[in-house]
Amino acid sequence: MAKKLFPDAKSALEGVLRNDMLIASGGFGLCGLPERLLDAVRDSGVTGLTFVSNNAGIDNEGIGKLLRTKQVKKMISSYVGENKEFERQYLAGELEVEFCPQGTLAERMRAGGAGIPGFYTKTGVGTLVAQGKEVKVFDGEEYILEHGIFADLSIIKAWKADESGNLVFRKTARNFNLPAATCGKVCVVEVEEVVPVGSLDPDCIHLPGVYVQRMIVGAPYDKKIEFRTVREREPSL
Repeated sequence: MAKKLFPDAKSALEGVLRNDMLIASGGFGLCGLPERLLDAVRDSGVTGLTFVSNNAGIDNEGIGKLLRTKQVKKMISSYVGENKEFERQYLAGELEVEFCPQGTLAERMRAGGAGIPGFYTKTGVGTLVAQGKEVKVFDGEEYILEHGIFADLSIIKAWKADESGNLVFRKTARNFNLPAATCGKVCVVEVEEVVPVGSLDPDCIHLPGVYVQRMIVGAPYDKKIEFRTVREREPSL
């Protein structure tokens, strides 16, 4: 069995990065974000990237860091708020954006991972999402054709892994990481902890190691919060 654990993000991405590639990135906001790998992609200097991700991070966090350095030419995303640089580049015509409903985006990645080139869905029928897409009628209802996503590279974040790459995600941090992992030709994962093979309950493994080619330990992490909201303290009597 080939050794999957690499000493750092730079070495884990060596030989797989190139200009103009399509990268599927896990995460939802700042939750479950492959931040060490995103930093390494930025530091590599590759350009002309297309990112498939639920969102583009926030200003100077996540993919937002690569927007700052002008390394991203296109985003395929569901939500693009909370990022002023994204907004500026899009309005200035510097960034191409393909909006995709959240469930459709997850299914497009899952389909790619399953080798399915396309599927029909009612989501987006009669809206801007449907423009330019094939429409087919099933039982009197219109559906639009969406294409599976086949990425050159997947970068994701998990909680635990064993030495063979079997992964466990923690609660909501699973989010888009699982479908993103399966749709790439190469999947590189950062985890908080690596344990010996046999340590994980087979029934609790979320992603089999067959999908994982390389991994790193990225810990320790700061648990970042996009917006901290607290209740005002009531005046004491």
